[in-house]
Amino acid sequence: MSKESISVFDIFKIGVGPSSSHTLGPWRAALRFIHTISQTGIDKVKSVRVLLYGSLAKTGKGHGTDVAVILGLCGEDPVTFDVNQITPRINEISSQKNLNLGGKRTLSFDPQVDVVFLMNESLPHHPNALTFLCSFEDGNEIAETYYSVGGGFVIKEGENGKNSNGVELPFPIEKAADLLHWCLKTGLSISEVVMENEHAWRSESDTKQGVLKIWEVMRDCTYRGALIDGELPGGLHVKRRAASLNKKLLKGRIYNSYNEWIEAIQMGGQGFQYTLDWVSCFALAVNEENASFSRVVTAPTNGAAGVVPAVLQYFITFCDGYDENKIIQFLLTASEIGSIFKKGATLSAAMGGCQAEIGVSSSMAAAALTECLGGSVRQCLMASEIAMEHHLGLTCDPVGGLVQVPCIERNTMGAIKAITASQLALQSNPDNARVSLDNVVDTMWQTALDMNHKYKETAEGGLAVHIPLGLKEC
Repeated sequence: MSKESISVFDIFKIGVGPSSSHTLGPWRAALRFIHTISQTGIDKVKSVRVLLYGSLAKTGKGHGTDVAVILGLCGEDPVTFDVNQITPRINEISSQKNLNLGGKRTLSFDPQVDVVFLMNESLPHHPNALTFLCSFEDGNEIAETYYSVGGGFVIKEGENGKNSNGVELPFPIEKAADLLHWCLKTGLSISEVVMENEHAWRSESDTKQGVLKIWEVMRDCTYRGALIDGELPGGLHVKRRAASLNKKLLKGRIYNSYNEWIEAIQMGGQGFQYTLDWVSCFALAVNEENASFSRVVTAPTNGAAGVVPAVLQYFITFCDGYDENKIIQFLLTASEIGSIFKKGATLSAAMGGCQAEIGVSSSMAAAALTECLGGSVRQCLMASEIAMEHHLGLTCDPVGGLVQVPCIERNTMGAIKAITASQLALQSNPDNARVSLDNVVDTMWQTALDMNHKYKETAEGGLAVHIPLGLKEC
């Protein structure tokens, strides 16, 4: 059986918030569909419709699924598209009732009619399904169904869902036991094994450059989110808190750049409460940006995008980790843990609840922090296991179908748990651990299968049905 080959750049993707499975995934699916009809003859297309099923339908409005699909149909790239132009572009398409398909063919298109939310229909393969229907001037029609399976990963109906792409890795890894085997056999750290595998796709210098670009987007998102005040979009009237917390903690210290900001933070010392508040601020900043349709990095999802950057920012700020090689080490290690969870369980809240998002991100961050603080491979895996063990069963119950309540605060909790898990592992002997990372991955997947569907990103259970919409304080 072929092994699944997952790169660091499959786990960490630059895109647009608020959801990797409900925004970025459908956007990428639309781009794949545009590629298909371009080969058939995009200049002969008469009409296009999109059908959204299951979780994509039930929480698609709050997640901007319709917006993402439309921009994808226009041929826009989520990595580079100016997020400030999202609302003007969608308003223009809605008012004119046409879109420029793939940037090449202007069609009549009414978002209110041609994007269909099928609330009561779900396809068997995955809750996040969407179908593109296309008719041509000669009467021919085609239909393609895609599944957004979490973390921005998309598979077309009929594909096996494995990211092999014909790439054979020198150190194939399906489980944590495989990772441990290669590390012990070679004497390499987790991040070094990952770097060796990345050579199957590109040079080491290209990998390092790409990982630093991922970090730059995380850094800019964190810094930007810590400066912007106001209210989040969507109708819940949730007030942004990172900026006010940032201002309160700095007590008037002046800064004009990211580097000066870090220096200003460090001037406040390293007290426990102070450090804890900053970790929360970092995570809040990222996910408030995510909720505002800003540019973020899936880590491994958008809903959990704040955990890894917050813990990495903690390492940089309070552990003297502002070193490019350390940042690369951190992100490479985190990505491998994320890939193990994708292979053995899921990164999709629509399949596994929030344990698949916040739980996985916390597990990734815990292992990465542990390696960067000098932990052994066994301690890294132990930290990863501890972090997930205490997220098992976490439901996904977004109020109003928005990635705001309780999602934003959950990122702060995931970051704190990751740091705690790392500290526990660093002060422990992994030989005495009774639960392995593979045990917890299997348990997470079984828990996902047992979980009631209403707790899987449907907004039909939990807080989503007990909190009235329009609540002023969350």
